[in-house]
Amino acid sequence: MPIGLAPVNTEMKVVKILLDEKTKKHLESLGILVNSYITVISSVNGGVVIAVKEGRLALDRSIASKILVA
Repeated sequence: MPIGLAPVNTEMKVVKILLDEKTKKHLESLGILVNSYITVISSVNGGVVIAVKEGRLALDRSIASKILVA
């Protein structure tokens, strides 16, 4: 499921990232990798705030819809 539809305050595993290589590399530098775990802190209109490692990131709807979690 896309990360925008993930339940809030539940740790989820990233299973696939459907973005171009440049954006994937940027997300990797921020700690969002396939097989890594993230927690959705809040979700509004498809945009999300997530906890990755010790930090928080805000992702807009276009990016969040292309990160698949399980």
